[in-house]
Amino acid sequence: MNPASLLPTPCSLLLSLRALRVLRVRPFDSAEKSFRDPASANTLRAVTVLECIQKSADFLQKKGVDSPRLQAELLLAHVLKLQRMKLYLNFERVLADAETDQLRELIKRRGAREPLQHIVGTTSFCGLEIAVNRHVLVPRPETELLAEKGWQFLKTRTEGIPAALDLGTGSGCIAIALASKCPTSKIIAIDISPDALETAKTNAERNQVSERIEFLQSDGFAALKEPQRSFDLIISNPPYIASEEINTLDPEVRDFDPRSALDGGPDGLDFYRMLASQSGAFLNPGGHLMVEFGDGQADAIKTIFESQKWVVEGIYEDYTQRQRILVAQIPS
Repeated sequence: MNPASLLPTPCSLLLSLRALRVLRVRPFDSAEKSFRDPASANTLRAVTVLECIQKSADFLQKKGVDSPRLQAELLLAHVLKLQRMKLYLNFERVLADAETDQLRELIKRRGAREPLQHIVGTTSFCGLEIAVNRHVLVPRPETELLAEKGWQFLKTRTEGIPAALDLGTGSGCIAIALASKCPTSKIIAIDISPDALETAKTNAERNQVSERIEFLQSDGFAALKEPQRSFDLIISNPPYIASEEINTLDPEVRDFDPRSALDGGPDGLDFYRMLASQSGAFLNPGGHLMVEFGDGQADAIKTIFESQKWVVEGIYEDYTQRQRILVAQIPS
């Protein structure tokens, strides 16, 4: 046989290169084009789990999203209804067209800086599943420390039914954590926003603690004055961002968290002045007030409470060693 007959003709070589080019095309090969033009998916081939993660992470990184690989994995796990770590056992799995299309849309939303928690609809807080949306603040990890200090204190109140007030409840995450971890307690959760309260009620039902939480719409303590109520614990993660600083926040916070849950007035401290002047009247003897605050606010907030005759028992750090939580009580 003539060896030359085994060589591809120019025509067959061109067809082979075209075929190879088609085989190598993937929905995420050009992340920017793929996510801007969903219709292009109709002409592109399916990809594996690993390829989706890599291309999605590249896209999110270009959009300035923190931890892009982690974000891509979490969104893909959501689409595939898998635990994130199980993705690593399925790297070679090829996504169905519908799965690829769904992931593309979610990645586009995340690239537009919509919070991951809004996209998937829930977040984890103290091991509890909490629904979040534009009406409520997305709970931060440091707030879990506040909730933990709250339920640990409630467990020390052994006389009668421990009572707690969650002021500015938002998604209800703190109130629900208290009710879940301290099942003998009775919680009142207050918010000025009716939409936030609806979300909080849904979350309480989801976590099967709604019978132990009373939700009230109120501006501060107004709804508690008639009849007068008192508590062993008042706990709050209030707005603490200075008004003029809100526009400098990350887009995930600035554009998606409700402004009323962020804006603490000109210096960010308005809510603490209200708490220091009013909350003592609603505390039982030996009761505690616990509040979260922002970076660099510890000294100013300590001064605010001490000027109203509070005893500040401690200021505690969060996971990043930043001062974050103040615990105080009124002398008996």
